[in-house]
Amino acid sequence: MNILDDEDDQSFHATRDGYSHLSDVEWDAVERMGSTMGIHAVSVMLEALNRDAQHATIAKFIQNELDAERDKFELLRQQQAAAGGSMHSRRPETLKIDISKYRGVEENSLLRWFVELDDAIRARRIDDGEMQVAFAQVNLVGRAKTWALGLKLHDPYAFGSLEVFKSRLRQTFEPPRAEFRARTELLKLKQVKRDVHAYAQHIRHLTSCVSSNPFDEHTLVSVFMQGLADGPVKTHLFQLELDSLEQAISIAEQEDFSLRQARASSTSYRPPRRYDSGGPEPNGTLLRR
Repeated sequence: MNILDDEDDQSFHATRDGYSHLSDVEWDAVERMGSTMGIHAVSVMLEALNRDAQHATIAKFIQNELDAERDKFELLRQQQAAAGGSMHSRRPETLKIDISKYRGVEENSLLRWFVELDDAIRARRIDDGEMQVAFAQVNLVGRAKTWALGLKLHDPYAFGSLEVFKSRLRQTFEPPRAEFRARTELLKLKQVKRDVHAYAQHIRHLTSCVSSNPFDEHTLVSVFMQGLADGPVKTHLFQLELDSLEQAISIAEQEDFSLRQARASSTSYRPPRRYDSGGPEPNGTLLRR
């Protein structure tokens, strides 16, 4: 039963159906407002506001809760830092790496964002599981932020660990059959007019998207070499025995760089000009004397 359906309070009998214009997340927030501000105060407020004002007020309340979560994360970080300082006279250095914000749209690569997240957590030396989840949450925006906040408001322990957070995020926002599409695109990928570096980066990205049944290294090397544009780089690679994709990419980029340098040197060369002094040219007899 909703906390606003209080039979002892005769002044207000709000039901979920009576506020059907509110989303489930907003109604959960209304119930929490009732538990903190008092049921009567919330009832008076809702009756006095129009629908737009109700949405705005509830959104502000949710934002305040999110700010409180951020303050909690910062407090935990400071406490961990203080505890570490008291236990060790010299703390290991940390790097404050910022990561891109994940919006929950198909244009954002979820796996790439996970890599950024893991790198930042290691660099910042965030070892506490609750702090790892909090750090991940503050780097969500848009749909992803609304989704995470809605789950936390409904169940404060929805994300028991970082792995649980990643799993639920992947189930919600990873495009359907994303791995199958990445596998298919990888097998058909061609360099075309891209430079070797851009082509290699695309290969790396698609490879990272195939995680459940990844390609072996020899298959990746074959795909990379077959997709290269015909030319000296491809010819050079086919003369070598390569054991890994990264080895093939490294050699291809070095060869491509050498070719670019050679072209730049040949186009910038200018033969010295010959200036006519206006006098007679020396003949062989004069030179012999």
